[in-house]
Amino acid sequence: MQTKKVVLWGLGIFVAYTIIHSPARSAELVQIGFQGISDAAMSIGEFMTQLVS
Repeated sequence: MQTKKVVLWGLGIFVAYTIIHSPARSAELVQIGFQGISDAAMSIGEFMTQLVS
């Protein structure tokens, strides 16, 4: 349990450092992530539409 807590704290500190150190790059990575999620959702929707029709 202690290892999990240390890893989560380390990850949180890394994310905070990355955002503070390079906010433009962080925003770009978030945008890429959301674009990927959006594309996946659209593909699933298209697949379901083709499956029904």
